[in-house]
Amino acid sequence: MIDLRKGDLLEAMLQLPYSFVMPDTLFENEWLGLRADEKRALLNLGLEVHTLPGPLVQRAAQYFNQYARLALNDCFALVLAEQNEDCILLTGDGLLRRIAEEKGIEVHGVLWATDEMEAQEIVPVEVLYNALQLFLEDELVFLPANETRRRIRRLSGRL
Repeated sequence: MIDLRKGDLLEAMLQLPYSFVMPDTLFENEWLGLRADEKRALLNLGLEVHTLPGPLVQRAAQYFNQYARLALNDCFALVLAEQNEDCILLTGDGLLRRIAEEKGIEVHGVLWATDEMEAQEIVPVEVLYNALQLFLEDELVFLPANETRRRIRRLSGRL
């Protein structure tokens, strides 16, 4: 989600025909850079923020102990995904992806989200193109370069 924000695609993602749910700890802690009005705007666009009950917090803590390289907020997201049937976990973390897939959870990343935005014609091609260029150039965005370049080439033919 942070990468989508960098590409100015976060609000567009929330227009996709999916429900987007996030643990409250992730919403509050990982998005410290968002102003209160930005967070309200995301909620108004349909982002759902859920508080995990005690037993699910305990399960997240167990995962945190079991998978030492997962961040606690990733464990909260994993537990929340387990609780929601037909859930798609959106992550760029390779370990979280592998663990979620082992648990039978459908997992996708930022490039899938951009593909969905393109297919649904949520944003202009130029916006997606610019976001993908930004992702490719940003050293803190870890997307497969070849896949990102392939999408950039495809979109450049439509500019």
